[in-house]
Amino acid sequence: MGMSLQTSDDYEDHVVSDINTTPLVDVMLVLLIIFLITIPVVTSSISVELPKERNVPTQTKPENVILAVDRDGQVYWNTLKIANQNDLVERLKKVSVLDPQPEVHIRGDLNVRFESIGRVVVAAQRAGILRLGFITEPAGPTN
Repeated sequence: MGMSLQTSDDYEDHVVSDINTTPLVDVMLVLLIIFLITIPVVTSSISVELPKERNVPTQTKPENVILAVDRDGQVYWNTLKIANQNDLVERLKKVSVLDPQPEVHIRGDLNVRFESIGRVVVAAQRAGILRLGFITEPAGPTN
């Protein structure tokens, strides 16, 4: 009867061919817990009714004020060049007291800086204009 005893040297030479999946299972459980906690937070939100918007062609009336801003930031009242911001505010104040108050339509060049359009909006706000709109061209078909 022969018995074979393993020594510590024999144990070190033995190659373990099994994959240790314990760290993988730990990571997957942590990720599962994180997703279970964060998903209800992401999906719950305040119930609000968002406005429905449709593009309707604007009816241009003769009493409407049309302000154009060219690519250099220069403002035009119809075809008259406005010298400065104060002149624009004064002109808009005269229009804002009319009854009914006319709409102000802003036509901005495609390449104008937003700052120039913002100045016109601020001027209209300072003058008390209630109805302000932006004129755009309809988008063409995409290829």
